[in-house]
Amino acid sequence: MSNSIYLLVASVCTVILVPLVLPILKKFKFGQFVREDGPKTHLKKSGTPTMGGLIFLLVILILTFPIAWGNAPVMAILLVTLGFGMIGFIDDYIKIGMKRSLGFRAYQKMLAQIVVAIGFCLYIYNSSGHSTSIILPFVSGGEINLGWLYLPFIVFVLLGTVNGVNLTDGIDGLSTSITIAVLTFFLVVDSMMKMNIGILLAISIGALLGFLIYNSYPASIFMGDTGSLALGGLVASVAIYMHLSLIIILVGLIYLIEVLSVILQVSYFKKTGKRLFKMAPIHHHFELLGWRETKIVYVFTIVTILLCVVGYIGVLGYLS
Repeated sequence: MSNSIYLLVASVCTVILVPLVLPILKKFKFGQFVREDGPKTHLKKSGTPTMGGLIFLLVILILTFPIAWGNAPVMAILLVTLGFGMIGFIDDYIKIGMKRSLGFRAYQKMLAQIVVAIGFCLYIYNSSGHSTSIILPFVSGGEINLGWLYLPFIVFVLLGTVNGVNLTDGIDGLSTSITIAVLTFFLVVDSMMKMNIGILLAISIGALLGFLIYNSYPASIFMGDTGSLALGGLVASVAIYMHLSLIIILVGLIYLIEVLSVILQVSYFKKTGKRLFKMAPIHHHFELLGWRETKIVYVFTIVTILLCVVGYIGVLGYLS
């Protein structure tokens, strides 16, 4: 079957599964616990079923494993995605069970992420045929060999991307929409570079498209950390496997800006006692400026699509 068929099947499966799982999430009171210091408009979202990432993660795993069994890179990427998804699941469960806005302690969450990241990096580093080079976009045949620096570099890329996707998941449909655009970019590039992970990408895009129907404003289900951490692991591990660790900074610029907005906000407040933004991550800043959630999603997604086009040109420049 072609990738388009896999994408369609994944979409249909997710569209069917969400209404079946929603009553279960409601029965067990797996509802979103909204922070009181967040935007006041979000208080009405309290109780909305969360942990919806389990649904599209399940679709991705069930459809991809039997099809791509024996494809070592796909299996490794799936395991990374599942690993980060499990961290998110435990985090979500703590929040729901204890009715806290925070789950893992920060150091616990980071330690668990580092373990998964190092595991994947060691696999990549020791894989036959996988070099320690990364592609320089826009430069014909441009590559840079990092040698032993490759390991800490890709651990940094993994952790940065995972937490960027996690922070982006703050308003209805935002993280889902942006990640669909980023994964579509990688699917197009995979068809050019013949990296043989197109099936996984197509199924992932399809599952997210199906989920977006219920996750777009007003969302009837949230992905939770279960979904956002899994998607971060998926995006980062795909970029690393394809030697496109640098280009994720471009096509995933929104993820990076979300992270930087939090770092800058905290640093500026500690130094001056004042806020640099009305609220961080930065999508909340735009909310407090009066932007509707739908406008933020549209603008951030359009920006990501345009960046993906630039990224595509960059890959063409490398392949030329």
